[in-house]
Amino acid sequence: MYRFYGKHVPYLFLLPAIVVLTVFFFLPFAQTVILSFRDYSSDIYNSQFAGLDNYIALFHSKEFYKVIINTFLYLFGAVPVLATIPLILAILINQKIKCVNLYKVLIYLPVIVSIVVVAIAFKWLYASEGILNYIAEVFGFSRIDWLTSPNVAIWSVILVTIYKGIGYYMMIYLSALMGAPKDLLEAADVDGANLFQKHLNVTIPYLMPTIALVVTVSSISALKVFAEIYVMTRGGPLNATKTIVYYIYERAFENLDLSMSSAASVVLLLLVMAYSIINILVFERKKYEL
Repeated sequence: MYRFYGKHVPYLFLLPAIVVLTVFFFLPFAQTVILSFRDYSSDIYNSQFAGLDNYIALFHSKEFYKVIINTFLYLFGAVPVLATIPLILAILINQKIKCVNLYKVLIYLPVIVSIVVVAIAFKWLYASEGILNYIAEVFGFSRIDWLTSPNVAIWSVILVTIYKGIGYYMMIYLSALMGAPKDLLEAADVDGANLFQKHLNVTIPYLMPTIALVVTVSSISALKVFAEIYVMTRGGPLNATKTIVYYIYERAFENLDLSMSSAASVVLLLLVMAYSIINILVFERKKYEL
């Protein structure tokens, strides 16, 4: 009896997580896949089997291609900044400087503020009569249509995501820096390496697994961005800021098109999985080599 329970104890500890994942991920995912093969356009209560028609219609939609482009624009606009700026801040704050805890609190403060509050605050800053346009006019520049210009709006929203995430990823880097090899850093000092050379050759190679984590997490967050767009632009102007998650929300809850929104959700899951695998292969390839 003891041998039986002892052998299965690890599975008992995993059971709560398995139950939660099954209820809140696997079952909804299976239901979403089933819905993506149904047609709810004629009657939302009595659907018909549609096969691959929803996916075919999705990839023949110009709006969906615009949404995909916006999503990857958001991805490649936000992730490089969220992977580098917090790293630089973490390295600087990890030095022996005065009031270091105050700097940590100030940089981390946006993380604990609700994203809705941050988005509303930035919406006021971006207003035609807002502070940013007032500062621009003081320095002799013309007003900028931060949220109403198709060429500027998405970058304005990306800035909000960057502002909200810098402190979070900085703390991840700081926790990793606590275990940095001090003997190698001291050896670099003895060899006459300056601050830049020391961190380039010692700190950054040591932090590569953490950098991979930050890139993966920030990428998934960028692919799933919703709150900033919902509060600030509602996907406009002219679909310039509409990303795939907002497209899914719009199709499901505004147009009641459950089949197309489910198909788009499956596409999003595949994109996230593919991007995560690529990140693992790029940053942690050696770990999985035999």
